[in-house]
Amino acid sequence: MRGGVFAVIAILAVFSLVVQPGWAVTCGQVDSALAPCIGYLIGTVGSPSQPCCAGVRAVKAMAKTTADKRTSCNCVKAAASRYTNLKDSAAQTLPTKCGVQLDIVVSRTDQMRRGIGTKKQKEQQ
Repeated sequence: MRGGVFAVIAILAVFSLVVQPGWAVTCGQVDSALAPCIGYLIGTVGSPSQPCCAGVRAVKAMAKTTADKRTSCNCVKAAASRYTNLKDSAAQTLPTKCGVQLDIVVSRTDQMRRGIGTKKQKEQQ
């Protein structure tokens, strides 16, 4: 019961991070939303938790505009770079395991998908 209450509180906290229309996405919001995913991303747990998947859905909800997607992508890449033990395979399958189609890549090395990267990154693709 106690774990269930914690999960509900965590999910509500993540959804409270979803930005209001017209507000820019910040790395703090993206980092907070995806923080419950760290265990899965570094391999200490076998599958993403309910709060983790709620965070993935929250990031998708935040990143509506091209600018928001670009910001979210850069934030994810910066956060992923801070974890040297991040499993790229876990990062790349995270959205799918949560049943979410993201327009950003969860990785420290992958470039942003076509249409949301910077001009320089688009030219390299």
